[in-house]
Amino acid sequence: MNNIFWQRASTLLALTSVTFVGMMPVRAENTTISSDNVVQKQENSSETAGTTLTSASALLAAPTSQIEQTPTATTPQAESTQVAQVVSPGRTTRSGPSYIGIGGNIGLTGNTTLSEGAFSVISKIGLTRNLSARPAAVIGDNTVFLIPLTVDFPQENLEVTQLNIAPYIGGGVAVSTGRDSTVGALISGGVDVPLSPQITATGGVNVSFIDETDVGVLVGVGYNF
Repeated sequence: MNNIFWQRASTLLALTSVTFVGMMPVRAENTTISSDNVVQKQENSSETAGTTLTSASALLAAPTSQIEQTPTATTPQAESTQVAQVVSPGRTTRSGPSYIGIGGNIGLTGNTTLSEGAFSVISKIGLTRNLSARPAAVIGDNTVFLIPLTVDFPQENLEVTQLNIAPYIGGGVAVSTGRDSTVGALISGGVDVPLSPQITATGGVNVSFIDETDVGVLVGVGYNF
């Protein structure tokens, strides 16, 4: 009886030892494989994070570089618009609108029609906000054409007369016609007085240097356009 018991106990102990020894490499191998998997997953995660950050940086940087490298294009229409804003014949200047009219010349000194009493045609043609051309013709035996370019000043109110005046001053050329046509320098200055939205009065002094120094005072009225 005892022999049978000990035989069975020995057999059970042997089977238990074999099973335990056989399971140890498997567990160790599984542990190693699991550790390798964890390391590999960490590496993959690091690579993925690095790639994601790099991609995000590229996406953020790309639009900025594109904006910096994109040149500003100026179309011919924009250029023509800018030129039109600089010089626009017939425009209103800071002294008032452009006009054309008639007047009279009062001669003071000299030997051309500018120094005589004569009928005159006057005008103001605004070029820019500050500049105007003021061609005029003093009509007589030898008509004199005055072509000054003037700087226009803003309108000022005269408290005594309750009128607005806009001074101007400039220079150009004077052309005396006739048998001996001559050209000389011209100095011109005066004031414009707006009387209504349609009418502007003007008065000025013109000094030309043709043969001699000719001085005339021109007074007139113009229709605004």
